Amino acid sequence: MLSHPSNNNIRAVFIESIKVKEAILKNNSIDRLIQIGEICKNAIMAGKKIMFCGNGGSAADAQHLAAELLIRLRPKFNREGIMAMSLLQDTSTITACGNDFGFEYIFERNLRTMGNKGDILIAITTSGNSINIINAIKAAKEIGIYTVGFLGGSGGNALGICDNYFLVPSNQTGRIQESHITAGHAMMEYIEDKLIQNEFIKLK
Repeated sequence: MLSHPSNNNIRAVFIESIKVKEAILKNNSIDRLIQIGEICKNAIMAGKKIMFCGNGGSAADAQHLAAELLIRLRPKFNREGIMAMSLLQDTSTITACGNDFGFEYIFERNLRTMGNKGDILIAITTSGNSINIINAIKAAKEIGIYTVGFLGGSGGNALGICDNYFLVPSNQTGRIQESHITAGHAMMEYIEDKLIQNEFIKLK
């Protein structure tokens, strides 16, 4: 049976995704994730929270990772919740801010209202140039919130203003997002393991 051209295209996506993740393993990105994970663990143990934000697919990742901490990450670990939230709120909040102040302020507005000094902001953006993300990072730094960028490509404008970052060596949005969620899962597991080891959270 002859291979259909579309089959080759699908295969190429998998191969490209694997190559990007292999590149991450070869640079210092894993060390960065461990470093960020330690900072997040310490903040949580100090009674602070992790906040996430992102647009489009990255908004879904932000909500996804917040839920992993709030509810449960791994079925074998039935534990109490960990303080986390997505700055992407309900449609009423999003449209109210967009209508009254502008879409570029949706994350900054929520961060200034619900964020506190010592919290952590994980801003997920494939380009690093989304104005609403940049505004949120700048506001976080004013408040004393530690800022982490989950970025791609050159890192964009966010690279130079984040306190720390995880950078995916790709310019393809899909490949960047795939690596972001893999990195997010790995880091959330690291944080969960450390909190359990330190007996900050208990298994039920």
